[in-house]
Amino acid sequence: MLGITRGHLLRLLAVTLCVAGLMWVGMEYLIPAPPSKIVIGTSPIGEHYHNLGTRYQGILSAADMKVELRVTNGAKENLGLLNDPKSGIQVAFMQGGISNGNLAPDLMSLGRIDHQIFWLFSAAATLTDLSQLKGKRIGLGAEGSGDRAVCEKILAVAGITYDNTTLVSIAPENVINNLDGGAVDAVFRNFSLDSAVLDVLLRNPQYHLMNFTEAEALTRIFPYLVRLVLPRGAIDLAKKTPASDTALIATTNVLLARKDIHPAIVDLLAQTTLRAHSTPGLFRKVGEFPTETDPEYSMSQGARDFYRNGPSFLNRYLPFWMTNYAQRFLAVLVAVIAIVVPVFNYAPKLFLWLIRDRVRRLYRRLRLVDKALLSDPNHVQMQALQTELENIARAANIVPMHSSDLFFELRAHIDRTRRHLATVETHTSVVRVA
Repeated sequence: MLGITRGHLLRLLAVTLCVAGLMWVGMEYLIPAPPSKIVIGTSPIGEHYHNLGTRYQGILSAADMKVELRVTNGAKENLGLLNDPKSGIQVAFMQGGISNGNLAPDLMSLGRIDHQIFWLFSAAATLTDLSQLKGKRIGLGAEGSGDRAVCEKILAVAGITYDNTTLVSIAPENVINNLDGGAVDAVFRNFSLDSAVLDVLLRNPQYHLMNFTEAEALTRIFPYLVRLVLPRGAIDLAKKTPASDTALIATTNVLLARKDIHPAIVDLLAQTTLRAHSTPGLFRKVGEFPTETDPEYSMSQGARDFYRNGPSFLNRYLPFWMTNYAQRFLAVLVAVIAIVVPVFNYAPKLFLWLIRDRVRRLYRRLRLVDKALLSDPNHVQMQALQTELENIARAANIVPMHSSDLFFELRAHIDRTRRHLATVETHTSVVRVA
């Protein structure tokens, strides 16, 4: 009743399979799926970056993303691994003051995530100025670590160098014993706020936390540094620990990623970062982290958009794996539409051109028949011309657009040639009889 034949259904099926195949190729090769596993560079086990990595690992596991934590010596090694495309590290924690976008153009920031505070404790006496450390024995972080590099820069501007002071490496777990035993006079390094060693140092009155009176000056000398204040009584309000507001010096930690990382992983990491760092803490306000800008590295546009506008419609209501497939499908669909729509716009013109071309070819055959009729053909030739004319007529019947002017004009010319052929044939018969 609708005029649908098996041929129509087969053509529809073929078109559907072609479109589906093109979309599959587009999704598989032009818009590849994100990896199911990422590797994050951290720090030695028990230190801040490794603790952060463990927290990220727990959050990402809920999105069915496998996370490998690569234990490293800290920020400097992380930087080297990120800059090496063969290392397998796509993401790593970094602190300010180690590098920047000019020195590491293949890396981008996913936002500053928290503060990294450099605590300066002494055991014998309260320090009021960095210059008092000259000639002392100072415990720093491990050789080659980002922690040590920043501390050395701060000490250097105060005139404290290897030439006039003993600077030694000291592991976090050995800090208390070295201070108690007199192996070092002071310890200057970063500690995570949840560090058990830091808790002992802050609560035990025999250890003295230095008040960085020059903190503001240091932030002007080193733009990546920030001044923080540990309020009086913030550690123990009943015992008034610390006894007064204490100025501290800190940098900010950043989550760095390679620029060739999959955009879907950037979205997932931005969600993870927001969940891990948006809550208030001792040194951060609600919404202070993660940041939308970075003073040292180019900021990921995907992460910036997420922090400003929140998750997209798909991210809000669908799990990560489904969101990714939906986004890839929509991207390919838009691309297919962008290609198909212009094709459909030009299709009628192409179709008309093909019809006109076919009609022109039939006209050329028809003119050859007309020309042959003018050359006084014999009986055999007349039979061949009659066969050719009928072939042209049959070919004209299968030309599309039977209701068009082209079709009726061609039919009219065929009928005229048929009449001419009949006239010539009659004349030839008469002459032959006579």
